[in-house]
Amino acid sequence: MGATITAVSSNGTYSFTKPNRESVTLLAGLGVEGDVHAGTKVKHRFRVAQNPDQPNLRQVHLMHEELFDELAADGFTVAAGELGENVTTRGIDLLGLPTGALLRLGDEAVVEITGLRNPCRQIDGLQAGLMKKVVGRDASGGVFYKAGVMSVVRQGGEIRPGDAIEIVLPEGPHRPLETV
Repeated sequence: MGATITAVSSNGTYSFTKPNRESVTLLAGLGVEGDVHAGTKVKHRFRVAQNPDQPNLRQVHLMHEELFDELAADGFTVAAGELGENVTTRGIDLLGLPTGALLRLGDEAVVEITGLRNPCRQIDGLQAGLMKKVVGRDASGGVFYKAGVMSVVRQGGEIRPGDAIEIVLPEGPHRPLETV
């Protein structure tokens, strides 16, 4: 079985979680139709306060469902959309993708991976101690981020749970993901 979408989520108002939907429509250059984070300029409130004219590199947030399995082994119960992601996946190493990788979602939509999600403290509001499970330091002291990846929409289209995901790697050397 290949990589698939297991859930799609959106929210028209600022809230940490996003309700699951039967489908969402991705709009080229904007993000998820009707989602509070859609737009050409940055929409995350903290980033808007810093510079509202920054390009929106966080139009669509993707999260690997395997993280929920890992968190469950540590006693946390997390479901699709609860960490604010728009697209929940299974069967793809999102965190291992290079910057610029393209993901074809379903029949039409294409997103370009821009970087890692840098999660905020609101995660501990969902469940105390959860933040330490999705961001921390590895044995060598390097910071790790597990809270998914961010992307921009290159080609729009409707997506839904069960849709296949196809990966197109960029030419040239692998550029590891950094936070955006």
